[in-house]
Formats: sequence, C-alpha cells, structure tokens
Amino acid sequence: MKWSEISIHTTHEAVEPISNILHEAGASGVVIEDQLDLIKDRENKYGEIYQLNPDDYPDEGVVVKAYLQINSFLGETVDGIKESINNLLLYNIDIGTNKITISEMHEEEWATSWKKYYHPVKISEKVTIVPTWEEYTPVNTDELIIELDPGMAFGTGTHPTTVLCIQALERYLHKGDHVIDVGTGSGILSIAAAQLGAESILATDLDPVAVESARLNVKLNKVSGQITVKQNNLLDNMPEENDVIIANILAEVILRFTDDAYKLLKKDGIFITSGIINHKKQEVRDALIQAGFDIVETLAMEDWISIIAKK
Repeated sequence: MKWSEISIHTTHEAVEPISNILHEAGASGVVIEDQLDLIKDRENKYGEIYQLNPDDYPDEGVVVKAYLQINSFLGETVDGIKESINNLLLYNIDIGTNKITISEMHEEEWATSWKKYYHPVKISEKVTIVPTWEEYTPVNTDELIIELDPGMAFGTGTHPTTVLCIQALERYLHKGDHVIDVGTGSGILSIAAAQLGAESILATDLDPVAVESARLNVKLNKVSGQITVKQNNLLDNMPEENDVIIANILAEVILRFTDDAYKLLKKDGIFITSGIINHKKQEVRDALIQAGFDIVETLAMEDWISIIAKK
C-alpha cells in the first residue's frame, strides 16, 4: 500500500486549524516540525527533553505533515485541503507562506517515519506523556503518566496549548471536582483531570473520529470509570453545576460559548481556556469579563495564551 505525505509550511497561529483540516480529510495523525522546538528550554524545569536533529526542522515557521492513502479520490482530497486552508484567511488567521508539497511513501516508511518525533516528555510538574511503545520509569513517586498512541490521537500532547491547560489543571483542579472538557480531541486533558483527582469528566467533541480516539485513550489509561466521552457541539445541552470547564480550542470558537460556560459553572467555578494566539488574547479576555467572569491568571508559552477565569 502506498501513502501520500502532504507537507504544509505555515505559521504557529495556523497549526491547530490546519491540523484539524487534515484530520477531517482523513489523516489519523499529524507531525509538527517547529523550529522553536530546537531552542526552547524546558530541561531545568520539567526534566529531560530528547535531542533533536536541526535537519528535521524548517528555518522558520512550522511544517505540518500528514499521511493520506493513495486512491482515486486523493486529488480531490488535496484540493479540498488547500481550499480549506485558504479559507482560514476569512477568519484573520495568518497562514504564512502556505507552501504545500506532496510526496509518495510506501507503507513501511509511513508506519515508522513519525516515531522519531515522539518520546517521553515531562510537560508539567507532575505529568509526563509517554508513547505506548516506549519503556519509561517514573522519576518521582507523585509523577502522573499519560500514555498516548499518536496513531489514534490528535497530536502528541506536547503542543503549548495542551501543556498550558495541564499546568492550569494542576493549579486549579480539586479532588472530587466535576469537569467538562470541550473539544476533547485525543482526550488527554480529561485523562489528566482524572489522574489529578476529578470525580467525573464529561469529554465532548463534534468530530466522531475524535470521540473514538478519546475513548481508546481513556481505556488505555484505565480511567473509564471517571470519564464519559460523547459527541456534542460545544456546550449544547450540558449539565449544570460543574467545578471546571476546559476548552483548548481556537479563540474564535471560545468566543461563541463564554456565556454558556458561565451558566454551567458553580459559583467560584473555573473556566480554563487555551488555543489562543497572542494577538487574540484581549478579545477573549474582554468576552470572558463581559460574560461575568473574573480573570484569575494568564499563562503564556511561545505565542500561545491560556486564560483562567472564575465565576
């Protein structure tokens, strides 16, 4: 079987929406080559980061890669991807050079090529992300291990938006809390919440592929008793009286349901938002305040922002 590798040279701002476009086009996962990964410094704070090869990364910006099976519809699929990426300009998302290249790969190359990018990474004070095929021994007794298989997950859990959410969960989640995870994707934030002591988590996503991915990862991490995964549009028809709502989605999407989030939280409930590019920070902040929230804290990593708000 042959596969086609589609490579898009873009910006940090466009990584999340382009990844989503690729998933919707049939890719089961993406590889993100970010030049900033070569210079970021996490060693002193979170532990070992594996050595990276500069030749695998662009000189600037980000390259997003995905793999699509070669069939009679491939041309139409690629055209659809290109059109969807160009349409991001309508939402004022900078897509950068938007250089797209296509190359052919054999199945054995496709099956292993992305594994060189994915190793155990300690992303916060307690949480370490470990690929299912790697052996890893916890360094500390209170270390929490989340196993992910990027063959079924939407990303590897190490993107700044995810890291910011997990750091916020560590600070604001209390044991016994009831949580909603909006746009769960791989389910990683729900799994982290369960391991941090949440009593129940409702993980939702509109994409049925994401729902299945999250369910598989929840089972893999043995937290099915705490997490319910279902297909749902944002916060439509969700239960009230929640302690925490997490939303690692684009800023434009967060703006659609700030009022709903306020309604569904208990008094003093926490709304953790992420996926916000720096220049959209004020717009989201203003919307949260207008909905009735108090801004508790703003976290930043690279060009990404997480805003923690309290009811």
